[in-house]
Amino acid sequence: DSERLWDFIAFMSLESISAVLIIVGVGVALFVFNWKLAIFTLMPIPVMFGMIVFFHKHMHSIMRRRMHRWGKMTSVVTDALPGVRVIKAFNQEDREVSRFQQSNRDVYDEDVKIINTWTIFGPAMSFCTQVGVVIVWLLGGYWVIENWQYKQIHGVAMEGGMTLGMLMTFIGYMGMFYGPIRQIAMIDRRLNRAATSAHRIFEILDTAPAIFSSNEARPADALTGKIELRDVSFSYDGVRRVLKNISLTIEPGQMIGLAGPSGAGKTTLVNLISRFYDVLEGQILIDGIDVRDYDLGQLRQKIGVVLQEPFLFHGTVAENIAYGSPDCALEEIITAARTANAHDFIVGFPDGYDTMVGERGQTLSGGERQRISIARAIIHNPRILILDEATSSVDSETEKLIQEAIERLVASRTTIAIAHRLSTLRRADKLVILKAGDMIEQGTHDELAAKEDGLYARLLSMQAETQAVIGLGGAPGAGHGYGGGEGGRQRHRGHRH
Repeated sequence: DSERLWDFIAFMSLESISAVLIIVGVGVALFVFNWKLAIFTLMPIPVMFGMIVFFHKHMHSIMRRRMHRWGKMTSVVTDALPGVRVIKAFNQEDREVSRFQQSNRDVYDEDVKIINTWTIFGPAMSFCTQVGVVIVWLLGGYWVIENWQYKQIHGVAMEGGMTLGMLMTFIGYMGMFYGPIRQIAMIDRRLNRAATSAHRIFEILDTAPAIFSSNEARPADALTGKIELRDVSFSYDGVRRVLKNISLTIEPGQMIGLAGPSGAGKTTLVNLISRFYDVLEGQILIDGIDVRDYDLGQLRQKIGVVLQEPFLFHGTVAENIAYGSPDCALEEIITAARTANAHDFIVGFPDGYDTMVGERGQTLSGGERQRISIARAIIHNPRILILDEATSSVDSETEKLIQEAIERLVASRTTIAIAHRLSTLRRADKLVILKAGDMIEQGTHDELAAKEDGLYARLLSMQAETQAVIGLGGAPGAGHGYGGGEGGRQRHRGHRH
């Protein structure tokens, strides 16, 4: 869109200006040369102007639909390419091809409408100019013959009479006059394209950000990390509340564990602290100040996030570790990698810290990506740390390395950890249990585990039973304790039967 807009402004605008100047200059010359013929020359202009306005509106609506369908077609592609393995695994290639062909057909249909409209518009404009030419030829020719006959009778030319040379000169000027008009009409197609692109661009640029810093925003330079939630409620759609009247205080340097069933609102709660969204009701305060009163950029610099699925950018390992602090020295990068238990596998790469990471880090294992993301958080040096299922998708050996790195990372920082593996929350100072947006329990691991009728105790019991069942499927000493091996799975099935 921006390329198309630039092309029109850079080239078509100059052509339009030169065409308008020629029309004005030649129009004045026509009236000076012969004002009567000039009036007849202008007769088709109102019709041509009306056609330009009509076809412009019609073409603009088609262009808008065409760009909308083009967007849908490209979205099919961007949807399918990242999920190509899922598509192949479920043998859905034909279905995705069919989706693309349908979207492609919609774009083609709109292109046909544009071509059909243009096929009518171009000849219609040429017909109007030719009508003007014919009128001038007929009228001018009549005046030339009349002047010739007068000269034959009286021996002298008629005063102010039209000669053949004057008519040919006028027709030459008329061609210079109609040419730029046709040129401007032809530019209308590219004008519509540019206008549609400009509309799409400004649709984005004019969208007001939902989360922003106020004009009186306070700096977030020196935070101690005390977090308070006061009757916090939140809804994504304005109807169903995913958090309901949550009140919680987290002291500086304290580690809080969030647990509960899927959809309980754990990730939503930490997103509110990072101000990815603003609360619907209530307040979130850091060091006694509402998060909405802080400068947004500075606030997020003080909050570090380690996600369940770490995202790495295309670039070197060192660049990914230093992403939050791009000016840091290599020694700081190496120190952070050592702290995150990542240094050993990084130096094992042929290019070490200069090893290129593929798109989204797909050239690395899940555990390697996670440890690089932890190193990235360490070098960012946040005051508040959020761990969102940081060890849920790795094997036991890698989980141990990641846990060691996390223990170094959380030292002296206010930490909020989300985990489905409840064993990883044992060292938390306090656990908060959510269910369907309500905070139903809080306390230490031992306190909540002792409540036999509590949700946390039930979740612990269920996980213990699951691990016991999985353990039955593994041969002694096999795998990572997850019951790997076909023989183990056969014995597990025999046990069930």
